[in-house]
Amino acid sequence: MKQFFILVLFLGLFSCDSDEVDTTYLPNVSVNEEVNLNLPQFQDLLIGGGFAYANGGIEGLIIYNTGIGYVAFDRACPHIPLQQCSTMSVDGIYMVCPCDDKRFQINNGAPEDGTIHQSARFYNVTQNGNILVIRS
Repeated sequence: MKQFFILVLFLGLFSCDSDEVDTTYLPNVSVNEEVNLNLPQFQDLLIGGGFAYANGGIEGLIIYNTGIGYVAFDRACPHIPLQQCSTMSVDGIYMVCPCDDKRFQINNGAPEDGTIHQSARFYNVTQNGNILVIRS
């Protein structure tokens, strides 16, 4: 009986659940960016549903106007190791990883389907007049 218990304990400790996903792909980086909404490249952010790309983070930032405020996400695909194809772009209401076409909701960073357990990396956004301050 003792051997059976040890075997069960051993199998429990060293077995892997196929649904578990490594969440350490993205390094921690410090983000402290300012976006001037008066600049032409950020004009789309002045309307609800508008987005823009900006510098900062790991692979750049996606900033989105939710209609009641702003959110910012890293463009790095959160569910895979960094590689040449791991910079997300916007397609409608999704941020899309070109490596595998996995999609993340642009308003909250959540994955579109249940096969991915990581959300897009979120950064805090505060607004001071026409300046957005994005920080980690």
